[in-house]
Amino acid sequence: MSLFVPGFKGSAVESGIKHQGRLDLGLIVSDVPAVLAGVFTRNAVKAAPVLVGLDRLCKGRPYARAIIANSGNANACTGPEGVVHVHEIQGLLSRELGIDPEDIMVSSTGVIGEPLPIDRIERAIPRLVSRLSEEALDSVADAILTTDTARKTAIRHLDICGTIITIAGMAKGAGMIGPNMGPPRATILSFILSDAVVDPYWWQFIVEEAVSESFNRIIIDGDTSTNDTLLGLANGLAGNPTINEDRHGQAFRAVLEDLLQDLAHQVVRDGEGVTRCVTICIKGARNSDEADRIARTVAMSPLVKTAFFGGDPNWGRILAAAGRAGLSIDQGLIDLYFNGVKLVRGGICEGKDAEEKAREVMAAEEFSITLDLGLGKGEAQVLTSDLSVDYVRINADYRS
Repeated sequence: MSLFVPGFKGSAVESGIKHQGRLDLGLIVSDVPAVLAGVFTRNAVKAAPVLVGLDRLCKGRPYARAIIANSGNANACTGPEGVVHVHEIQGLLSRELGIDPEDIMVSSTGVIGEPLPIDRIERAIPRLVSRLSEEALDSVADAILTTDTARKTAIRHLDICGTIITIAGMAKGAGMIGPNMGPPRATILSFILSDAVVDPYWWQFIVEEAVSESFNRIIIDGDTSTNDTLLGLANGLAGNPTINEDRHGQAFRAVLEDLLQDLAHQVVRDGEGVTRCVTICIKGARNSDEADRIARTVAMSPLVKTAFFGGDPNWGRILAAAGRAGLSIDQGLIDLYFNGVKLVRGGICEGKDAEEKAREVMAAEEFSITLDLGLGKGEAQVLTSDLSVDYVRINADYRS
């Protein structure tokens, strides 16, 4: 799937930040100032680009022209020098592009605690700018990958009053995935581009909402990154009537949420060592907040996740995880399903035949488990993965 969004150009180069022979520095530039929206990690330990990005958005100037991102080095836990390096990158790039440094957003992903090799980035920036092309946005999606094995992109089109609008996105993420991103007040890096004319305040609002229903509902290992960032740029070149909450907002929001859910699903499928993707559905909770808390507890349980890897319908681990979520539940009311197979009724297993049918469900690469608590109408779901031997190997050797 090739990315093309009117008014946006991309480029990527190998700068030698960490690995030789791979793209590790990417650039996206809008032909005109674009409305900016951003959400960042809520981890109290934040990378330098996140600190600078938060400060930029909090200044109340919701426009930007460019995003530059590197892989191989997170520029996190690097002290004041890390922030200086972010500003240096903005300055170097602004001179090459002839734009204000404040109009450049910076993102990083990779190893934590190592100084950013700013000299290598400085040498690479002229090449990066010279290669800008409407056809090269896909290369940016490649440049932001770390332990990912595949590019993650998606594109959608929407008709607003006879004008075709494009919404496209790219993401990276394979491990350290337990995103918790919010407004300015997974590692996931994601950049969303559109040629739509949007109201700036509404754009920020719907990006936050779409993130809460997509990236914030995936869990691979439960670790919230220091660098999680999603940036959205809408340059308005489609010339449509301004989209806001009252005008065409519902249709646009649905398309944006679908696109982000697609990208989030790609992240889980390509998770480190992942062999199975599992949707955890909680029903019958007292309210949606309690359902969400239980879903996340089950999704992050190492015992549950290793059972997924082994294809073992170990239903006792699932009930035990739900029971330690810190909420009052009645185990005598719990029903548990693997896809449509009812394995537990009223807290008791339905028998060996049901277990074998559940085991057959678990042989697939994707399936769902549904836990009905029988307490109310609250519902929630998250997308998680198994926990494999390869995940341990990858992360044991991550800095090697």
